[in-house]
Amino acid sequence: MEDKYIVDLYWERDEKAITETAAKYGRYCYSIAFNILSNTEDAEESVNDAYLNAWNSMPPHRPAILSTFIGKVTRFVSLKKWREKRTQKRGGGNIDLAYEELSDCILANTSIDEELENQELAKVINDFLDELPLCEQRIFVCRYWYFDSISTISAHFGFSESKVKSMLHRTRKKLRSKLLEEGVIIEN
Repeated sequence: MEDKYIVDLYWERDEKAITETAAKYGRYCYSIAFNILSNTEDAEESVNDAYLNAWNSMPPHRPAILSTFIGKVTRFVSLKKWREKRTQKRGGGNIDLAYEELSDCILANTSIDEELENQELAKVINDFLDELPLCEQRIFVCRYWYFDSISTISAHFGFSESKVKSMLHRTRKKLRSKLLEEGVIIEN
């Protein structure tokens, strides 16, 4: 079923909307949730919560691209669950490592979560990503948006793990330079 018709089902408050969303985007959402949570049950719960959040936000919101919308909702729900688990000292998964890798690019006196929510930082990062070659851009997004593991990225792009690590390292260095140049961070 086309996304437009699925969104129409949400607006009509037809429960088939969730069934159609699950059929079309279930694996995509599960992949996002599992990469963040590294736990099957938590990932499934997050996906179900994402469907509920989508149900509650349409109407009034009418997403132009359903896949992007449901992906963002799944990511948001999964990160919230991850934070809750981490608070309870049960954390895990690729997210800790990905955040650690980005820590050199972010101010040390505030949390990464706060910085990522900062609109100025988001704009600079988006502009930075637009300047990257497509392959580097996709690898960066796979790692730091979807929290894919190095081995998953390596397999997906057909590169060795060391090449992926090297590309990510160089990209983080470029990002740090861009953030310094734009005055978003100040070197200590």
